Amino acid sequence: MRTIKFLLALAALAISAPVLARAPIDCPLRDAPFSAQSPLIDLLLSPAAKAVLDRETGGRIDKLPPMFLNTQPPTFGAILTLKENATWTGLSPSRLEAVDQALRALPVTPADRAARCARYDNDRPHFNFPRDRGKPRILIFEKINGFKDTPSVEAARAALVAMAQRKGWYIAATQSGGAINPATLRQFDVVFWNNVSGDVLTLSQRRALQRYLERGGGFVAVHGSAGDFNYFWDWYADSLIGARFIGHTLAPQFQNARIVVDQQHPLAATLPADWAMTDEWYSFRGDPRAKGANVLLSLDEASYNPVGPMGTDIRMGSHPLAWTNCIKRGRMFYSAIGHKPETYVEPNHVKLLEAAIEWAATERRACR
Repeated sequence: MRTIKFLLALAALAISAPVLARAPIDCPLRDAPFSAQSPLIDLLLSPAAKAVLDRETGGRIDKLPPMFLNTQPPTFGAILTLKENATWTGLSPSRLEAVDQALRALPVTPADRAARCARYDNDRPHFNFPRDRGKPRILIFEKINGFKDTPSVEAARAALVAMAQRKGWYIAATQSGGAINPATLRQFDVVFWNNVSGDVLTLSQRRALQRYLERGGGFVAVHGSAGDFNYFWDWYADSLIGARFIGHTLAPQFQNARIVVDQQHPLAATLPADWAMTDEWYSFRGDPRAKGANVLLSLDEASYNPVGPMGTDIRMGSHPLAWTNCIKRGRMFYSAIGHKPETYVEPNHVKLLEAAIEWAATERRACR
């Protein structure tokens, strides 16, 4: 069952049942024209668009790695575009423009719309929590259409369950986008985006999350939740997260690096001034500080080799790793740490995540 993976509460079991909404799914790209900027999955799902790709690339599209060509989510095809794959397909800028024009000339059929919307859902879970609101309630959100690293998702969830047991939180988890609706969100103090990748919310679900945060809700996210090469929801990348992913370390992928802590920030006051750990290190286009974010953790770029995809230099200079921000009255926290499962038992990172969840759940004055 994709709607609810598990439900857990420390004081009482939260019982739920999914309800399939009858309303049409208002998926974001349902009516968009085909183009080189379309998610690759939408081009592969359309026989007409796939025929254009075969013709214009001389069959090179089929030589892409299998994880790019999978049309069943989770798949890289949901977070990559033809333009993003130009290096793999050998398309020059002029040839890419010709492909783009050929794709835009195609009609978008009812079958295309149905295929595009199939990876979204309106399944609405119902949670039966105790009436006591004395403890924070956290919704772990795990719907993933893009890249899914199951070990990191499971490790993060296990860490949250352990925190809930220590702190007395109520906690529930879902893989249903339909959980992101006003009535369900009102039951929770924090939504935890667990390595979510790919566009997963319908237009109405997007509006529900944005309003929930702007009116005082909490949002905490880790690692892959800001690790997509392409976003099809600008507000999420540019306003909520505040920075766009450009790549991660690949020489090698996992490296030991020094993390520098701003101990003046209340969430980091109990952390050491710095520590070293091994993970896959993200770099971003832009600095979340420009969007008003407060950076708690930074990476010392002299302590590791910041080389990314195709040998690119992904140094940022002042390299943010974890930060908070206000979304009007709502509170957000993001940590780029979290590809290796071991990071979710690393004491300093666990301490930070625990503090961040409590801050997002309870410190409502922080963003007034």
